Amino acid sequence: MTNENVKTVRNKKRLRSIKKQMPFYMMMAPGLLLISVLFYLPMPGVMLAFKNYNPNDGIFGSEWVNPLFKNFEFFFKSDTARTVTMNTLFYNLLQAVLVTVCSVALAVLLTDVKNKYVSAIYKGAILLPTFLSWIVIQYIVFSLLSVDRGIVNRILIEMGGKPIAWYSEPRYWRFILPFAYLWKNVGYYSVLYVAAIAGINPDYYEAAQIDGASKLQRVKNITLPLIKPTVIVLSLLWVGKLFNGGLGDWNAYYTLPHDAGVLYKATDVIDTYVFRSLKKLNDYGMTSAVGLYQSTVGFVLVFISNAIIKKIDPDGALF
Repeated sequence: MTNENVKTVRNKKRLRSIKKQMPFYMMMAPGLLLISVLFYLPMPGVMLAFKNYNPNDGIFGSEWVNPLFKNFEFFFKSDTARTVTMNTLFYNLLQAVLVTVCSVALAVLLTDVKNKYVSAIYKGAILLPTFLSWIVIQYIVFSLLSVDRGIVNRILIEMGGKPIAWYSEPRYWRFILPFAYLWKNVGYYSVLYVAAIAGINPDYYEAAQIDGASKLQRVKNITLPLIKPTVIVLSLLWVGKLFNGGLGDWNAYYTLPHDAGVLYKATDVIDTYVFRSLKKLNDYGMTSAVGLYQSTVGFVLVFISNAIIKKIDPDGALF
């Protein structure tokens, strides 16, 4: 068979494969279009980090700053840079551990509920906070922690204690913010782990039960090892946003404490700091520089974490 005939056969096989996979490509198209519009088309905006942006000249027409990294000085030379960086790392690491542990435990408990109607009610109840905006949660938290009419302070008074000025004491918010984030997001992540557990072959559990394994032993030796790839993938996603306020959840640090200046020591993260700086200074170049810094560090952390996982468990790596 000549080379031309080989190429013709390969092309025909490729076309047949494309036609066979066309329904899947059509299913992917809306998601790919959304990702392209939201994430790839705005990529030229990265240049703002190195330019003295002028709305009249636009992104491409604005002048380059001199020196080139001048916009980055805004963040790295500020007095609060260390505080907001440490807060960002602290909250994201704590939330990553809390959400992972609690969502896996909750998923294991949900899969143990045999009644499908009761299970559906439980899943709906834990998913409900996911669909609430942080503005709504802000009012819920305020109704609990208000100094005058808060439910928590009323309980403390009834028990003979003194009311606490929650919105004036930074130390309490290192517990309040992670708990609020956990309450809102644990349901979403638990559903992901429920789906992973549902894909496990039931024969494994039946064989273990016949051998006399307890429920805890089945979870430890079957469930957890088999959902490890899902845990690794989600953990890598967490690593990628360690320097961000969260995937769309950064405004929790802005709205829940009512942007109270006295609480900045415990509630201020990089995103809220940049947001307030943009409002006050109206300097797009400086704020874009910090955003580029966050994205670059997250990108590098994902690669480093994936390389470490690849060394330990090659099959569990993301790429």
